[in-house]
Amino acid sequence: MPNIQSAKKKMRKDTKRTKHNSMHRDALQKAVKFMVKNKGKEGSSEKAKKTISLIDKAAKKKVIHKNKAARLKSRVMKLSSAKK
Repeated sequence: MPNIQSAKKKMRKDTKRTKHNSMHRDALQKAVKFMVKNKGKEGSSEKAKKTISLIDKAAKKKVIHKNKAARLKSRVMKLSSAKK
C-alpha cells in the first residue's frame, strides 16, 4: 500500500481505469466471438456494424491499439461476408 498521498490517488485512478478498460475489452471480445460463431449467417452485417463501432470506440479510448483495431475490423468484415 502506498503511503504518499499522490500515490494513493494514482492507485484509486488506476483501479477505476482498469475497471473501465476491462468493461470495454470484454464487450469487444464478446462481440468478436459472436461474429466468429455466426459467420455468414443472416443478420451478421448488422452485428458487424455494431462490432466495428465497438472496435472504433475502444481504439479511440486507447483500450486497444489502433493497428489491432484495424486488424479486428478487417477480420469482422471478412466474417460478415463469408459464406458458410
